[in-house]
Formats: sequence, C-alpha cells, structure tokens
Amino acid sequence: MPITLTNKAAKKIKTINHENINFRVFIIGGGCSGFKYDFILDKKIKKHDLLIKSLGVNIIIDEISLQYLSGSIIDYTESIEESKFIIKNTYFKNKCNCGYSFDI
Repeated sequence: MPITLTNKAAKKIKTINHENINFRVFIIGGGCSGFKYDFILDKKIKKHDLLIKSLGVNIIIDEISLQYLSGSIIDYTESIEESKFIIKNTYFKNKCNCGYSFDI
C-alpha cells in the first residue's frame, strides 16, 4: 500500500469528517526546509488522483505528492500543547527545527 493510516488517525478523521468525504493528503512548497504536508477534506477526486480506502476512510493523493508520500504512515498525536496529523516519511533527508517542513 502506498500509504498507511494508523487507527488513531482514522478515528480522528472520522470524528471531524461529518459528511464522510475524502481526506486529501498533499505536499506543497514552503517552510524552512522546502516542502510541507497539508491535509483537507475534499469532495472531488481528480483524474490522476489515487484513492486509497483504509480503516473506513477514503484517502486521496495527487500523483505528484504520491512520489514523496509512498511508503509513509499517517498518524495523529494529541497533547496539552497541540494536536495534529503527522506523516512518518522514511524518504525525507532533513527536517526543520519546528517540525513542519522537510527536504527530500
């Protein structure tokens, strides 16, 4: 599977996704190290998107982002300081100090 979803991440997506639409994961340029991840709920599936069904959640990834996300794990963490989805990606070389951007 190109990307794996943890049980914690699937549970959180189901909690925030009241319309049961797709969870889009993508990479955008920016941040201290060059790239960063982003997530949105998206009703549209585009022609070259990959649709992954995992743990009752539809994940969509565009073909450009897929090359950077393949083999990654989407997890969710929650603490007193913050709550966020995180991607465990074995391909990145460097991560900035704030933890929100990376370089491949």
